[in-house]
Formats: sequence, C-alpha cells, structure tokens
Amino acid sequence: MNNLRILFFLLVSMQICKAQLSPKEISVLKTDLIKAVESSKLTDSVYTKLNKLPNKTALITAYCGTLEALKAKHSWNPYNKIKYVKVSLRTMQKAIDMDKENMEIRFMRFSIEHYTPGFLGFSKDLPVDRKEIIKHYENRNFGLADEELIKNVARFMIDSKRCTSEEIKILKKFS
Repeated sequence: MNNLRILFFLLVSMQICKAQLSPKEISVLKTDLIKAVESSKLTDSVYTKLNKLPNKTALITAYCGTLEALKAKHSWNPYNKIKYVKVSLRTMQKAIDMDKENMEIRFMRFSIEHYTPGFLGFSKDLPVDRKEIIKHYENRNFGLADEELIKNVARFMIDSKRCTSEEIKILKKFS
C-alpha cells in the first residue's frame, strides 16, 4: 500500500493538464489522486471528471489509464479487476502512441505493470518501458518533470528490482 501512495505522489508531482485545467483545479486533482488510492468513490469521480475533458492530451489520457488501474485495485470482483487492467493498459498504450517520448507516461505504465501480478500476462511492456525510462536518464531528457519527480522515479526504478546493475548505476546519479 505504501508503494501505491509513493507511486501516486510521484504521479501527482508532475506538471499536468495546464492547458485544460486551472491552477486551482490542478491542485485539487493532485490532492484527489493521492486520496484515490484508498477511495473507490474518489477514483470514480476523478476519472469521470478527466474523461469529460475535450481534446485530452497524452498525459491526461495516461492519468485516465492510471485511474482505470485504480478501479481494478478497488474492485472486489476478479472478473472486473482483469477487465479494468485490460482497459487501463489499452488507455496507456493510446497515451504512449500520442507521445512516445514522454518519460512520465512510460513510468505510469511501468508502475501499473509492475504492480500487476505477472501470471496474468499483462506485464509485457515492462522491458521496453524500463529501457525508455533509462534512456531519458542517460540523455538527461526529462521534459517538464521537476527535480523531485526525477529523483523519485529513479528511486522507484531501483527499488523495483527490475533494472540491471548498469541501469542502477545510471539511476543512482539522480536518486
């Protein structure tokens, strides 16, 4: 559960939705996303709000995908859990197709797949997302990500135990 809170702290620390949401709305969204980890009602309401936005950016689309993954977490029904994970991963792929070079979106999908049990077969993109994230660290190409996010993603990647020793050396420069 702490890992999920850390994940959402990382995610909401990002610069999101500036073109479509006011600064006050962004602040509320950040707070709500952290709380949504523990609240299915809040997950549903934030998802509904974001889903109604016209002309979603890749990042907003990725947030919708992340919230769909949270719907899986909150569901008690195994069928619904699997359904929401499938929908989430399709949404994340759509976001990546919109912005293939966005480290934040890659990290969101990596995090979802990391926490999804491997036996379900939904973690196929972990290696490609890991390599893409590492590439951003090698090239110091972080887009709009702030210093705290850069450090937190590096720590998460190291702690995930999914990186090679060479990748860990790169990440440790930023953690």
